[in-house]
Amino acid sequence: MPDFRSLTLKHLRALACTVQTGSVTAAARELSVTPPAITTQLKILEKSVGAALFDRSRDGFVPTEVGQVMVDAADDIERLLARTRSRIDDLRSGAAGSVLLGAVSTAKYIAPQIAATFQAAHPAIRVRLAVGNRREIIRWLESSEVDVMIMGQPPDHLPLTAIALGDHPHVLIAPPGHRLADAADIDVGELFAERFLARENGSGTRRLMERFLERIGGGRPFDVVEMGTNETIKQAVLAGLGLSIISAHTCMAEIEDGKLATLDVAGLPVIRQWFLVHRSDRLPSRAAEILIRFLLDRRAALMPRL
Repeated sequence: MPDFRSLTLKHLRALACTVQTGSVTAAARELSVTPPAITTQLKILEKSVGAALFDRSRDGFVPTEVGQVMVDAADDIERLLARTRSRIDDLRSGAAGSVLLGAVSTAKYIAPQIAATFQAAHPAIRVRLAVGNRREIIRWLESSEVDVMIMGQPPDHLPLTAIALGDHPHVLIAPPGHRLADAADIDVGELFAERFLARENGSGTRRLMERFLERIGGGRPFDVVEMGTNETIKQAVLAGLGLSIISAHTCMAEIEDGKLATLDVAGLPVIRQWFLVHRSDRLPSRAAEILIRFLLDRRAALMPRL
């Protein structure tokens, strides 16, 4: 069994720096200690963990699975310390604190305005905004790196409080000159010959599209091309490379300007929900509590409408 009673931040930093720099000598230089000191810290850490931290059969310092777990732990601790320093700096400077608002990448089209509205109402609280894909934001929730998160379906493996903020419609978009752009009540059979542009695997929008195509096609394969971001998908649709089911909030401006068209197909738009999410097993800071209450009290006004 691992015995962490003798484990210190110094040991974890020695490990993380050795992995990052690739050598004991470089890590020692980075941390302003001697190479023997780094070697001693790594040995103590291995003894505490009860397992090898590096695969010594390889060249360089490649962490074992156990070693990588410890590196990830070191990274999490450094992030938490950075947040703590930031909060203390805010309090010492007279601010009421800071809050880190996270948002899944699709929410980047609504989160900045939400953050700005809150900042205007609470100028003494510093708001920082972090945007990432679903894999990244789950990682942030796991490590408690963010205070509050705006996202779609919350993960079910974490202790979370998730409160609906408002509707999140998804529409089928096409270039305005598409053969179906002005058609009403389009038969789903018209879509079988179309190419669909999708987000990366693991994306909530990708899963929604796959479920829709499975439902209308009954297992029939569709021509699906993966694109990296919502912006890439929008530009590709504009160029005539295919259709896409996408968050309406990501393309409201293009739809209003007539640069993109939404197709009238039964079952669309698909209405999902935006959720305000935070860890339920940890007390939020006072600044985070104020943000949560503000967003819930004003959610009807803050959520864009089509």
